[in-house]
Amino acid sequence: MRPNVTRRQFVSGCVAATAAAWAASGKAAPSERVRVGVMGIRARGLRLVELFARNPYAEVVGIADVDRRLLPRAQAKAAAYQDRPPYTTQDFRRLIDDRSIDALVIATPDHWHAIPTILACMAGKDVYVEKPASHNIVEAERMVQAMRKYGRVVQMGSQHRSTERLKSALAYARSGALGRCLFAKGWESARQRSLGHPPDGEPPAGVDYDMWLGPAPLRPFNPARFHGNWRWFYDYGTGDLGNDGVHRIDMALAVLEAASEASGEGPLGWPTGIHAAGGKWYFDDIQEFPDTLQVTYTFPGPHPKVVTYEMRIWAPYRMEQEHEGAAVYGDQGYIVIGNNGWRAYTRDNKLVREVKGDSDATPHVQDFIDCIKTRKRPACDLETIGLRATVMCHAGNISARLGRSLRLDPHTLTFVGDAEANRLRDRPEWRKPWVLPEV
Repeated sequence: MRPNVTRRQFVSGCVAATAAAWAASGKAAPSERVRVGVMGIRARGLRLVELFARNPYAEVVGIADVDRRLLPRAQAKAAAYQDRPPYTTQDFRRLIDDRSIDALVIATPDHWHAIPTILACMAGKDVYVEKPASHNIVEAERMVQAMRKYGRVVQMGSQHRSTERLKSALAYARSGALGRCLFAKGWESARQRSLGHPPDGEPPAGVDYDMWLGPAPLRPFNPARFHGNWRWFYDYGTGDLGNDGVHRIDMALAVLEAASEASGEGPLGWPTGIHAAGGKWYFDDIQEFPDTLQVTYTFPGPHPKVVTYEMRIWAPYRMEQEHEGAAVYGDQGYIVIGNNGWRAYTRDNKLVREVKGDSDATPHVQDFIDCIKTRKRPACDLETIGLRATVMCHAGNISARLGRSLRLDPHTLTFVGDAEANRLRDRPEWRKPWVLPEV
């Protein structure tokens, strides 16, 4: 004989069974998950799909990419960690219009960072946008305006800000062990490859090339300007200074600022002097940004500082035992921060501390999710952290492009008395309909 079960008992049993299933899968209840849309799913984007999908408090609801060939793999990657697979689309605007999505994750080429960020903020969504925050200075300013006006959380994808590796380095600097610090540097010396001079051709089947170009000028398709290589061209990228240099500069700034505060000298603020020297001297190919570069940033005030950035993307050897890294120098010692840890030395060059660590973005994703819930500023908040590192990269590139020193007004983020440099703060023209939204 079947026992009598009331409707309430039946529903309670179903809820309990569902909750048990969620617990077994490692996922929080759907009401506790941040619903995410991911835009741009090649190497970095695919990794972010995985990190958000496997987070207990997140769910990847939709995925957008102009290359239809990439969608099945990303969809399967998310489905491996979730109750259901995300939908896919070639048009990111579907993610913006989806009212069920709480946050937009942007891992596109640099020229596609600003417009989606601003539109997402306008639509009431929070944003995780890869570094550098923007393709140019005007875009970065507009993005900050949008996050302010619409009260959104915007995390820039400089994931080192959330790592124990950098946090422990900051704690060491705050201890005063480095003494008074006046100088810091970041560098890239990992060898890249030549792009050659391939002829123009037709975009691959399944690629919406017009959408890929977006606000950039209409040009014939060239494989050397597309997937993986776009960062070396003015229309779409920011060179290696914006690609990897933004990490090294920000790490140098963070540790130098921590050491300065330990000395009672206060925060760094903005650099006012920018001087870049270098050019495209090594590779004979079609890329446009320098392959050899040194940029010097001068921070004024009662306690002046200097930060430099060095780039030699043809060098097969390491600097300070790191292919890419940052170092801060004080009168009592110095510290070298790499991707897998950091080392501290005394004034006599004796190694006194070594800490291992990695650059995994898992804690950075978690920090973003936590801040969506608490409405606190994230570890790499666009306004207070990401903007400065991003603008410094753009300013260095502009100085290199013009071949002269620049003076940055920290209040307006314009270049004093230099109309030509100020024109490079923005695109010369936005290709309609993809114009930068007004805020």
